[in-house]
Amino acid sequence: MILLPHMKGKALAVLGLGRTGLSAVHSLNASGARALAWDDDEAARTSLEKETGVAAIPPAEWQWDGIAALVLSPGIPFTHPEPHVLVVQAQAANVPVLSDVELFLATLGEKGSRAAPVIAVTGTNGKSTTCALLHHILNRAGFTAQLGGNIGKPVLELDPPGLRPAYVLEVSSYQIDLTPSLAPEVGVLLNITPDHLERHGGLEGYAAAKRRLFDGQHPEDVAIAGLDDAPSADICADLKLRHREGKGASVVPMAVGRALGRGVYVANGRLVDANADPAVEVADLTELPALRGAHNWQNAAAAYAAARGIGARPGEIADALASFPGLAHRQELAAQVGNVLFVNDSKATNADAAAKALSAYDNIYWIAGGEAKDGGLASLMEALGQVRKAYLIGAAAAEFAQALEGKVETTLSKTLDVAVRQATQDAATSGKDSVVLLSPACASFDQFTDYEARGAAFCALARELAHAAQSEKAVQ
Repeated sequence: MILLPHMKGKALAVLGLGRTGLSAVHSLNASGARALAWDDDEAARTSLEKETGVAAIPPAEWQWDGIAALVLSPGIPFTHPEPHVLVVQAQAANVPVLSDVELFLATLGEKGSRAAPVIAVTGTNGKSTTCALLHHILNRAGFTAQLGGNIGKPVLELDPPGLRPAYVLEVSSYQIDLTPSLAPEVGVLLNITPDHLERHGGLEGYAAAKRRLFDGQHPEDVAIAGLDDAPSADICADLKLRHREGKGASVVPMAVGRALGRGVYVANGRLVDANADPAVEVADLTELPALRGAHNWQNAAAAYAAARGIGARPGEIADALASFPGLAHRQELAAQVGNVLFVNDSKATNADAAAKALSAYDNIYWIAGGEAKDGGLASLMEALGQVRKAYLIGAAAAEFAQALEGKVETTLSKTLDVAVRQATQDAATSGKDSVVLLSPACASFDQFTDYEARGAAFCALARELAHAAQSEKAVQ
């Protein structure tokens, strides 16, 4: 746990009692501060008292003139579509509205003399994989790296800095808005595509929030920005101009699918460091099963550039890339039986996410369905080229069968266990190396408690098949 000695004796309001809010209450209590905690959901308030021993205090009883800050959970509107009523009250009373990340950064000391470097990663897609990969690289390279924010632990549940420390933080646009002192030693912007636009007043506001990740950086810091979408490329160009004027961090551009004169890029699956003189090929990513697909190549380029930014050596990074196991439920390699690979991509809860997996493999026997999202399968239709057959489950099965008619052969499997059995049989008899891919393009709540439960069930089924195959082979 991170203690907050600068808040000792003060009262802070905490709004939102999910994992982030509860961690803030724990940390404030342990630091000798008083937490005035509230959530509009009654179940969350009950959980607060059960887990922390602190009773929720209705905001009507808060005295704003005695409150040092309002700690706002990232899921609660700060500006758009309209601020929460308690945000309005705090601002009217000149009470700062902050994130847990802002409290955390204050414990590391002043910029330039921090107890540990901070690497902050943002972007619409790929944040979690990039952060997990970077965390893996740094620990393999001898750092005592910790991972938190939107992935893993809330930042206030991390440990104080150890030997050769580093903090890898996944930060959303919401958190950036609530963290005015955010000035990472290494900042990473992966990409920007339309998402959460209602929370930022449109794409321009969303991109502006991402851009603020770099505002507090110094010339000795590193800013890494993707060039593969127009909003990110515009931000990269602006950061370069700012650095030339002596006002911002040095800039490392990154791209996938084209070479760069300077920066880090992936071309034909090869990761190249063009900041080296001469440019050096770091790794052949096509040989790394946990980093399949162009989206993962962007993640690898970003993680490489960030690790270099705090001193990891190219050879160390290359070795760590090869040993990265991947993230659970994100194109996770679950098992292999003969010529059939089982891939768990249960986290793909919409068509855009599923399209990335469908573009990463050959000879796919695809398990899809569940609770459909708006738009159904429309955005992945161009990614069906390697799908040999689709096995449809859950509430969306009939709808998806209709959408895929004439494009891909389908069968209404209805349940995951049936789909795995049918897909395995077809893949095994295809005579080719094949992939049974769970990439549902749907939420899970019709048949599972969440996408993790769905993914765990798929992995268990795949591993049962692998175990049975091994046992049969041993008997023979």
